[in-house]
Amino acid sequence: MSSEKTTPQTETKEFQAEVKKMLDIVIHSLYTEKEIFLRELISNAADALEKFRHQSVMEQEVFDSHVPLEITIEFDEKANTLTISDSGIGMDRGELEANLGTIAHSGSKTFFSKLSEADRKEVNLIGQFGVGFYAAFMVAKKVSVKSRSFRMDDMGHEWLSDGNGTFTIAMCPGIRRGTSITLELTDEAKEYANEATIRRIIKQYSSFVPFPIKLKGEAINTVQAIWTLGKSEISEEAYAEFYKFIANAYDEPLTRLHFSADAPLAIKTLLFIPKENFETMGFGRMEPGVNLYCQRVLIEQHSKTILPEWLRFLRGVIDSEDLPLNISRQALQDSALVAKINKVVTKRVLKFLEEMAKSEPEKYIEFWKNFGMFLKEGVISDFAYREETAKLLRFESSKTEDGVFTSLAEYVERMPEGQKEIFYINGPSREAIENGPYIEAFKKRNIEVIYTLEPIDDFAMSHLGSFDEKKLVSADRGNLDLPEAPTETEADKEKAQSEAMDAKESETLTGWMKEVLGEQVKEVIASKRLTDSPAMVVNPDGFVTSSMERIMRASGQGLQQFGGKNLEINTSHPLIKGLAGLKEKDGEVAASVVEQIFDNAMIQAGLMVEPRNMVARSYRILERLVGK
Repeated sequence: MSSEKTTPQTETKEFQAEVKKMLDIVIHSLYTEKEIFLRELISNAADALEKFRHQSVMEQEVFDSHVPLEITIEFDEKANTLTISDSGIGMDRGELEANLGTIAHSGSKTFFSKLSEADRKEVNLIGQFGVGFYAAFMVAKKVSVKSRSFRMDDMGHEWLSDGNGTFTIAMCPGIRRGTSITLELTDEAKEYANEATIRRIIKQYSSFVPFPIKLKGEAINTVQAIWTLGKSEISEEAYAEFYKFIANAYDEPLTRLHFSADAPLAIKTLLFIPKENFETMGFGRMEPGVNLYCQRVLIEQHSKTILPEWLRFLRGVIDSEDLPLNISRQALQDSALVAKINKVVTKRVLKFLEEMAKSEPEKYIEFWKNFGMFLKEGVISDFAYREETAKLLRFESSKTEDGVFTSLAEYVERMPEGQKEIFYINGPSREAIENGPYIEAFKKRNIEVIYTLEPIDDFAMSHLGSFDEKKLVSADRGNLDLPEAPTETEADKEKAQSEAMDAKESETLTGWMKEVLGEQVKEVIASKRLTDSPAMVVNPDGFVTSSMERIMRASGQGLQQFGGKNLEINTSHPLIKGLAGLKEKDGEVAASVVEQIFDNAMIQAGLMVEPRNMVARSYRILERLVGK
């Protein structure tokens, strides 16, 4: 006997006490954005369609079998109503009451066991409890649910409530299979009966729902959730179209990473690397570009937690069925799982980049030129991935041609036996480095030096510290211990010694130069490594390199932050040897020359000097020269 024959046509019932409590939380506390209600109702509609699709395979007959599986949105601005309809599995009278008026379904009892632990506003809940429907009452003063089950012997019914404690269920014959929810909106929620607002919300949150969402006869969600498909099912054109949609881009990406994983958790990931880096083009700091989904429904747009910040250049989607969410699907509650997704995807991205560097070196260098700065940022800020990221660093060096890059691993392969350190030097350009004083000793000894041409490079090197158990050492530090030049014969040594000052003369000169320069230097010492240049400045502690100091000075940190420098002089150089004689003849001019030598050395180190003092001093020296 049909249940409809023994049940009154219209009944008014009270919500179960727990449902009243849940309604109060949902309406007043749980959701931070009211517009989420539409996402929830569309997600429920999609679930009903998916259930019907599975059920129809097992049933011999289903009601309205010819009706297409779709979601329809209708609105009436004058009447201030919004209707969300689906042609899904539908509900009979008993299911309407059980699903919308009591907790005798799905996981709602678990929901309330969590709720009863504490009467609090922020409840640690997850999305699969099926309570998203009640979000409708955030924007509606009355909600009507008309539904007809897929079963052939069912009749349609209408569930109606204002959310204030009671609901009615009445017969509603003549309706089609599925569910239609009509919201009579409050005056404060009139915007949700506006076409532009509805389109925006659907495109933002529900673009990839796997059934058509139609508004005024037009499907809004036209882009397929291709990350759920196998690679062989997706054309290059489809990948390009999806990238343009998800990244709001007009060009095609440089490359992509598409993978799925079942363990340690189920995730589907489709990530793109753009061709251009907009941070370097003056558009400010990039926002993270990866969206987090749960079964095609947007959970967090431009997620700041799902990947490290230094991977913010990536664009795309991460979709996980395992995500625990709060009931609003807005706040990720299980930080351990989020960290696990972060770790799995980050390691996969780094592995992908390493593979690209080996199999497509030209494409990798194109990537490096645009996005290498982000990997350096990762080396500086993220200890967890420092070792893997270090393998991806690329630099020019004294053993590469201009514009050709090498890795730290390749540098290590070329190291001669006995070399225990990896040397690097920073400068504004390759030409400036090679014409400067700091690599003279390395050239003479045929030791390779990595050229770091960006200020961030030295910070990356100092945070990295070592690579392949080889210490990273800046070539401008003061306490370098370099081997003797391999080509230096006894005759060469004797010649160098004869050209250099004797120890006493050198000691006298360096002591006097220290008096002239005063607090500007810590020490003036005879250099063991200069061959062509007269002088250079070095940081004796070796920790703060010249490039690091330039950045720190530019940020307003005073000179006292860096301590004194050492001025190394080449006692074989004609200028230095001549300075010793000039000191005896004209001490005033000689002192000016010392200061000029120091300023010149500072400039070669890339450090700022006071230009007015230097220019005035230069003119004084020139006046003396032309006056004689």
